[in-house]
Amino acid sequence: RIVAVVGVKDLVVVETNDAVLVAHKDQVQRVKQIVEHLKTKDRTEHLHHTKVYRPWGCYEGIDVGERFQVKRITVNPGGKLSLQMHHHRAEHWIVVSGTARVTCGEKVTLLTENESTYIPIGMTHRLENPGKLPLHLIEVQSGGYLGEDDIVRFEDVYQRT
Repeated sequence: RIVAVVGVKDLVVVETNDAVLVAHKDQVQRVKQIVEHLKTKDRTEHLHHTKVYRPWGCYEGIDVGERFQVKRITVNPGGKLSLQMHHHRAEHWIVVSGTARVTCGEKVTLLTENESTYIPIGMTHRLENPGKLPLHLIEVQSGGYLGEDDIVRFEDVYQRT
């Protein structure tokens, strides 16, 4: 997106993927008040960025609503997510580019561009990139609870608990 200012002076403009701050240069220290205001309104922007980095790659929140959220996921070559399951959400994965090795229960499948899969609630699953190029996919989560703390890890090459 474009952020433009015209005919002003002594301003500080900070633009990130999830927020824009415009302040007089003498007032930038008041950003703490904005954070406090976000906290009182139960907002989460001060806690979470839209793009989150993990040892295997990153994900970016694209959209969120009642009982769903959409993420853009990039898995680095050779990267793999933990073998995991969720108690409260199902996931749909659509490969945009690259190759995905998907474990869903006992079944292991290779998916390529424009192919997709469904991970039901409670199903043990894993996503891996066996290729030499980054894997890009879209994930659509749906269910009654979509928090990151609904991950039960069984195996994790990055030793997370």
